[in-house]
Amino acid sequence: MADDDLDEDIDEEGEYDEDEEGEGGGGGGKKKLLLLIVLPLLLVIGGAAGAYFMGYLDPVLAMIVGEEQTAEGEEGDSKEGEDGVPLTVVFYDLPELLVNLNTGGRKTSYLKIRISLELEKAEDQAKMEALMPRVIDNFQVYLRELRVNDLKGSAGMYRLREEMLTRVNAAVAPARVNDVLFKEMLVQ
Repeated sequence: MADDDLDEDIDEEGEYDEDEEGEGGGGGGKKKLLLLIVLPLLLVIGGAAGAYFMGYLDPVLAMIVGEEQTAEGEEGDSKEGEDGVPLTVVFYDLPELLVNLNTGGRKTSYLKIRISLELEKAEDQAKMEALMPRVIDNFQVYLRELRVNDLKGSAGMYRLREEMLTRVNAAVAPARVNDVLFKEMLVQ
């Protein structure tokens, strides 16, 4: 008997007869509308989200946000002073330093280091050049007393940076050095 009910809903051409459903006559049209509108909309939204997370939309977003905001954020070389006027950061490269480390009589260990100093003002470059022998001397004296264990790990690097920053600021006062940057460091 269940087969007879199914046969009545299918007309002579083998197609499903929607008129037999009675109240649900518009249900098939709603399903088609749902598939034709919602499915492509979900695909477009999913594609846009994927492109955003993969980084393909970064140039488009940069154009929308504006070049002024992104240019200042990406460079990272400009800071704002007390009056809101942007200051440019100046880097000063020191000559390569090669010192033997304090090993306590065991085999000799060497430290080869290249440092760049971040100066507060561009005018301080001339002062740095004039006081360079004093800066190099302070660094040499400090570095020769270090042991290999003093340089291990990120904590050792942080202590080294802070100590060198203190020493260079004492040597070049009244000029100011904002940071000590390690370009190369080799312990052998």
